[in-house]
Amino acid sequence: MANLQEGGSGEHIWSRRNLLSVAGWLAILGALQAGAVAMVALLFPRVLFEPPTAFKAGQPTDFTVGEVSERFMRDQRVWIVREDSGFYALLGICTHLGCTPRWLGPENKFKCPCHGSGFRKDGTNFEGPAPRPLERIKIVRADDGQILIDKSVVFRKELTEWVKPGSYLKFTASGTA
Repeated sequence: MANLQEGGSGEHIWSRRNLLSVAGWLAILGALQAGAVAMVALLFPRVLFEPPTAFKAGQPTDFTVGEVSERFMRDQRVWIVREDSGFYALLGICTHLGCTPRWLGPENKFKCPCHGSGFRKDGTNFEGPAPRPLERIKIVRADDGQILIDKSVVFRKELTEWVKPGSYLKFTASGTA
């Protein structure tokens, strides 16, 4: 003890009090820095830049009666099916695990390559583990006469929504809707 009071070799550069003081100041400065980073982050909006859910598919006369159009499958994951009396659009997402089925024209069905789910041309499931049919999406005529597809509005067959307005676009060969 006497050695410490006389300034002997027992003194250290960092005493316990100094170490705790420095640690306390580092904690305060760290909290201030975290607050400053949070304030700067508030200046920049958190916006998802996703493509729009609605798109125009062209004129009704651009589609052949009885065929499944795969024109928008790569970019939008949508098939447009034209029948004698009109159109409907199917979302190209398997209802089993979300894979992308393929249209097999010669077999007249959609087939999921992952687990073998099969869907008829109207989207109804008939084989494999898919628990329900493909979903239809909103299809209407835009003001300029083109077909407008909106993927944010979904129609499910098991909820009897395939008969609701927007799930099917009536269009005859004479051009009336």
